[in-house]
Parts: sequence; C-alpha cells; structure tokens
Amino acid sequence: MAKVRQSWDWGGLALWTGGFVVILVMASMAPDHRSVMRAYRIASDMFLAGKPLYDLDVAMGYLYSPAFAALYVPFMKLGPVIGDSLWRILGFAVLTYAVWRQVRTIEPENRLWMFSYALFLAVPVTAGALRNGQATILLTGACWLLVLSALEGRRAETFLWATIAVIAKPTALIVFLLVGALRLRLVPVLALSLLFVLALPYAFAPAAYINQLYRDFATLMTSMSVDKSSAFEMADFTAPFTALGLSVSTQAATVVRIVAAVPTLLLVLWYDRHLDRRLAGLAVFLTAAFYMSVLNPRVEYNTFALLAMPAGVALAVIWDNEEGGTLRGILALALFATGLSGINPHLQEALRLWFRPVAMTAITLPILWWFWSVAQGKFKRQGTMAHV
Repeated sequence: MAKVRQSWDWGGLALWTGGFVVILVMASMAPDHRSVMRAYRIASDMFLAGKPLYDLDVAMGYLYSPAFAALYVPFMKLGPVIGDSLWRILGFAVLTYAVWRQVRTIEPENRLWMFSYALFLAVPVTAGALRNGQATILLTGACWLLVLSALEGRRAETFLWATIAVIAKPTALIVFLLVGALRLRLVPVLALSLLFVLALPYAFAPAAYINQLYRDFATLMTSMSVDKSSAFEMADFTAPFTALGLSVSTQAATVVRIVAAVPTLLLVLWYDRHLDRRLAGLAVFLTAAFYMSVLNPRVEYNTFALLAMPAGVALAVIWDNEEGGTLRGILALALFATGLSGINPHLQEALRLWFRPVAMTAITLPILWWFWSVAQGKFKRQGTMAHV
C-alpha cells in the first residue's frame, strides 16, 4: 500500500500541472477557440468606452458584475495570448492553493498524497473549465478559501477571499449567506466586502454610467429565473427531466431551489457543530458547492468543476481514513470517468446536459453521508499510513 501511495504522491500533481501547461499552449495557439474570455475582453473594452454591458432582451450572455469588467481590464490590455494566459494562471493558482490548504489542514503528514490524489480525480471534470478560461475556476478556489478562512476566524483573509469570490461570479453570494450563518461575527466583514465590490467600479467610470450598469445588472439577475429564451440550455437538476421530455416549470424549479436551501443551511450548521475541525471546512464547502452546481439556475456543462475538486479531496480523505470498502473505489472511479464523457463528440452530445448533474449527485450524496457518519462516530480514523 505504501508503494502505491508513493506513486500517487506525484502522479496526480504531475497530471494536473502538465495538463494545465498543455492547455496554456493550446490556448495561446487559438485564443478564441473554446474560450469565454473573448466575452470578458469585449466587456472590459465596452466598460472603458462607457457602453452597455448587458443584453436585457434575454437573460444570458455577460452575467458578471460591473466590478468584473473593471478588474479584467489589465488582462484585456495585455492581449488574448498573454492576458488570457495570466487569467488562467490566476484561477489555476488560487484553486490549487485552496486544495493544498485544505489537505494540509486535514492531514499534514499525508498532505502530498491527498493533494495529488484529489487533483488526479478532479482533472477530467475540471479541464474543460480551465480550457475555456471560465471564472468558475477562480470562484471555486476563492469560495473554498473563504469558507476555510471564516471557520478559522481570519477576518482579513475572509474579506480578501469574499471580495475575489463575489467579483468572480455573483453566485458566491450563496457562500456569503452560509458563512454568515455559521459565523455571525463575520457578517460585518462580508457586508464590507460586498460594499467594496459595489463601490469599486465608481473609481474607473462616471457615476451615472455605473448607476445604469447596476440597474441593468439587477434587472438581469432578477430575470434569470424567469427567462423564456431557448438559447440557454441548463444543466442543473432540471436537465435529466428535460432529456426525458418532462418539462419542469420555472415556478416549480424555483420552489425546489428555495426548499432545498433550508436543508442545505441546516446541514452546514450541523457539520460545523459536530464534525472534526479538520473536516468541517471541507464538508461545509462540499455542501455549498453541491447546491451551487446542481440547484443554480444558470448551471452549464463545465460548472461542475466547482464540485469536482472538493469531491476529489473528500474521496482522498475517505481513502486515508478507511481500510477496505468498495464504495470509495466506485465513487473515485465514477468521479474520474464523469469527466471523460466529453472525449467523444457523439457521446458528449448525448450526455452533455443531463449526465453530469445525475453523476455528481450520485457521487456527492454518499460523501456527505460519510461526513455525517463520521460526526456520529460510526467511522474511526485509521492510523496514518507511513511512507517508505
């Protein structure tokens, strides 16, 4: 077993890093191929020109805050090769650091093995979002670090990661609410971070223009749940029903999201109060990531990168704390295989919208149950496996 684990110490890390280098090379050769960063560059350019950022006719397109457009300007100025590469490196670095910080908190002695194993499992699902340059990567790392910093009571770090997270994507507000419920004393820090992000664009453009952007942005956000456009195909929990020809109304889907928010909140509160301090941050973030991935009304095919990495770390924890058992092997294989659904174009088209929410739900729920069982004392930590 020690020899097997030695091979994982570097195998997953090499795959994660080497794959990212390949992505950077491929992207530099064709900057706008399979990339969303052209939209980021256009938005920043329009921001500098004082033009509208949002299309209110359909609730799709550019869905980021005015602060995102303002802060992406330096990347836009550097051009599609250098600027886009630096943007990808930023997201990659923040997410990698989040994983490292998490495994270091859980198991300092075996952190390298857990780090590498988690990266290996998550590479297939995460690679698409990295290739496209999606802000989901930065969002994942920042929200994860926000949870860890908040649970450790680090106010300055909480402010930093909260600010980066909400700039990356407005869905970070879900984590804001959960963190605020877990640590009421940090609510002023979270509120200050949100106010800072709202005020930031005023430093770069006239107030009247920013005011109009916020009016448009608010209209866009409130219309997202009632959008009737067929241009956007959701990959959330409604996708499997759609694939079966069963239409889920907007009202019904909204009710499900609101109802699911209650057990999500109760579960993270329970984890925070009953789970080992080393595991609580991971369990809380995994629960939040599950809600943000499966129940978010604007989930896309690559959004599940948000869920893949914490699931990979959780499976590494299970492997490190249990001897034997087939469930952990099945879940690990399923997570890795879920990301391979895009290898064949025909297979991807057949599975594109409905498969990932089903697969990631089937993977995540047993992990959340495992955390629940650990908190109740049904599983005992095994001794740390030594490396030889």
